[in-house]
Amino acid sequence: MQFCPKCGTILVPKKTEPGKTQSCSCGYKIKNKQNFVLKEELPKKGKIEIIEQNPESLPKIKEECPECKNNLAYYWMLQTRAGDEAETRFFECVKCHHRWRSYK
Repeated sequence: MQFCPKCGTILVPKKTEPGKTQSCSCGYKIKNKQNFVLKEELPKKGKIEIIEQNPESLPKIKEECPECKNNLAYYWMLQTRAGDEAETRFFECVKCHHRWRSYK
């Protein structure tokens, strides 16, 4: 990662010549001797596993179970996405113990 010597901002690849030129918003440009590649790996989505959670200690809410149509479920909330987005609500049916989530 390189920084602009004028203003200290991170230099980013120029769209017209990817891997050959980096530029800054202040107008500073630098030509690279070697090509470079920018990449970002995102975590793989997998199953969410709840370990050692006692549902009887969780609060209950009136929410219809998609499996058995019971109208009472335990619920809890977790921050599963970026901090500026709403948390994910998880539900577990009191009757059949089916689990589902809501991203509202």
